[in-house]
Amino acid sequence: MRAVVFDAIRAQPEVRDVPEPVAPEGGVVVEVHASGLCRSDWHAWAGHEEITLPHVPGHELAGTITAVGAGVQRWQAGDRVTVPFVCGCGRCRWCLQGEPQVCPDQEQPGFTHWGSFAERVALHAADANLVAVPQSVSAEAAASLGCRFATAYRGLISRAGLSEGQTLAVIGVGGVGLSAVMIGHALGARVIAVDRSQPALDLAAELGADDTIMAGPDVDVPAVISNLTGGGAQVTVDAVGTEQTCADAIHSLRRRGRHVQIGLLPAIEGHPRVPMDRVIAWELDVFGSHGMAAGAYPGMLAMIAQARLDPEQLIARTIGLEDAASALPSMETAPRAGMTMIDPRR
Repeated sequence: MRAVVFDAIRAQPEVRDVPEPVAPEGGVVVEVHASGLCRSDWHAWAGHEEITLPHVPGHELAGTITAVGAGVQRWQAGDRVTVPFVCGCGRCRWCLQGEPQVCPDQEQPGFTHWGSFAERVALHAADANLVAVPQSVSAEAAASLGCRFATAYRGLISRAGLSEGQTLAVIGVGGVGLSAVMIGHALGARVIAVDRSQPALDLAAELGADDTIMAGPDVDVPAVISNLTGGGAQVTVDAVGTEQTCADAIHSLRRRGRHVQIGLLPAIEGHPRVPMDRVIAWELDVFGSHGMAAGAYPGMLAMIAQARLDPEQLIARTIGLEDAASALPSMETAPRAGMTMIDPRR
C-alpha cells in the first residue's frame, strides 16, 4: 500500500509502497478515507515524541473496516468507523472505569505504531475503542473528532465545566482552538479568540468567537482579556503549547478560574516555566485534556446530529498523500487557517 514515511527525525517525508498492515488479535484494519494533518503529527516528525523509525504518522482518522482480527465481537468488515487517538488496552482498571485516555498500556496510531497517513491502518482493542460513524456524518468530519475536536470537547465540558454565560478565552485558533471556539459558542459561553493570524481569527469569528485579539510582541494578551471581561475569563485554553501561550492563558483568568492545557509543552530545552505563583495565589484550577474515551462519543455525536456542532466547518482543505508529505514539515513555519484533511485515495 502507499503511505507517507520518514526515515529519520526531521527528514523529508516521502510517499512510497510499504507492506500491508495485518489485523492484530482483538483489532482491525481500516481503509483510511480521511486523516487529519495535526500539529501533534509535526511534533512526532520533529522528534518531540518517542517513535520508532522509519515511521508513518497520522492519528485522526475515519474509514471502513477491511479485516477483523481474532476475538473481535462488535465489528465486521464494511463498518464505517472512527477512533480516539488514544486507544486503551480495554483490560486495565483505567479502561474498565471509563478512562482509557490515561491507560498505561495505550496504543496511539501515528505514535506507538504506524498511523493513518496511509491507505490502510491497523487499530488495537477494537471492541473497546472503535466508534461507529453514522451515515449522516462524512468521513472528513468523523476524522476531525479523533484528536482536536474530542480533546477540546472533553476539556471544556468534562474537565473545566464550561457553562452558559461564562467567558472562555482560547489562545491559538488552529484546529483544536477552532474546535474550542465552536464548542464554547454552542454551550452559550462568551468566546474570545487569540492568534497571530488574521485569517485564523476571521474563521474563529465565523464559528462563534465574540471577540478576537491579534497577538504580537507588543500586545499584552492577559491585559486585553482582563479589560474585555472586567477581570479575566472563567475558563482559558492554551491550544498552542508554548511557555508564552501557557503563561498568557493562566494570566488571562479571573480569580478561581479554570485553565485547560491542550497544546503540548515539549521539554525541548528543559521543562517550560509555568506561572504557578498565580495558580496558587488566585486558587486557579489547571487541567490537562488528553483525548476522549470512545464511550463518551455519543454525547458529542448527539450535538452534531442536533446541528449544535458542525465539525465540517472546521475543514478548510482536503489533500492527497503527496501533498501531505510536503505539508508536514512546514506546519511550524507555515500554519494555515482551519483543518487540513488527507484522503489517501486521491
